[in-house]
Amino acid sequence: MFGRIAHRYDLLNRLLSLGQDARWRRLLAGRAVDARPSLVLDVCSGTGDVALELARRAPTLACDFCLPMLARARAKAGARGLALPLHVADALRLPLATASVDAVTVAFGVRNFEDLGAGLDELARVLRPGGVLLVLEFSRPRGVLAPVLGWWASRVPPRLGRFLSGDDEAYRYLPDSVGRFPSGTEFLTVLAAHGFDPARQWPMTGGVVTLYEGVRGRSAAARQEPGGGDGDG
Repeated sequence: MFGRIAHRYDLLNRLLSLGQDARWRRLLAGRAVDARPSLVLDVCSGTGDVALELARRAPTLACDFCLPMLARARAKAGARGLALPLHVADALRLPLATASVDAVTVAFGVRNFEDLGAGLDELARVLRPGGVLLVLEFSRPRGVLAPVLGWWASRVPPRLGRFLSGDDEAYRYLPDSVGRFPSGTEFLTVLAAHGFDPARQWPMTGGVVTLYEGVRGRSAAARQEPGGGDGDG
């Protein structure tokens, strides 16, 4: 599904967010760089917007399970003259050593994990104790604009996505997956349960998206052997 929409992914992101997604991703990258990491891993990197922003300021690896998305990220990196190692990898079985990175970023990817708990455990595994996980994800709008923003999120993406990408399934999946995802304080509880404590959140744009931050504690449940291979994470 993601491979089918790779050719229209960036355009639809800009249109559906009214241009806000670039700002959201810059804020995510900025929080990661604030941790002064020696190595950042960007998971579910897609066409590479977050990873490329990171790579300008810190050593960065990027991975995604969708090769057509990564092909677009590689083209962008080449056009900008940036060195960005790209890997086809399943987020539930990352081909990295335990405790090998200082920060992990995920933009609009964790709600797609086949198993959310297993995915968070895997991110904890590759992070060093004290390392930072930053998750940018859609959430349920709140406040006085919630009805309007909720209507936009549920009605516009399926119609505009189908028109521009020619793919009906992908943009019906978007609001469905957002509705099922535990957002806000629910997701903070999930992060804490998987060893990320303290965990914080910053809702943005009326709560349409939220930036979450969790610190990998020493007691985090993490497998001791690296993953490997690719699959459905």
